[in-house]
Amino acid sequence: MDRAYEGDEAGQLVLSLGMIPVVPPKSNRIEPWEYDRALYKKRNEIERLFRRLKGFRRIFSRFEKLDVLFLGFLNFALIIEALR
Repeated sequence: MDRAYEGDEAGQLVLSLGMIPVVPPKSNRIEPWEYDRALYKKRNEIERLFRRLKGFRRIFSRFEKLDVLFLGFLNFALIIEALR
């Protein structure tokens, strides 16, 4: 979920599916809810990692036909990101 889906209906759907929404309420919401800020921060870090991995076109266009080569390049890209 993201702030675009922070309506009451979407929140109830997520809760009924057994998931925990980790979305902060909009600033103009009349009845804001509590959310886990630490979990939201980790979620944001993962989303930013995927955005940076998209810079490696080879990963998202899947040039390699073999899974071993694909995982090898994915590991290579993750090592490059860790060294930055």
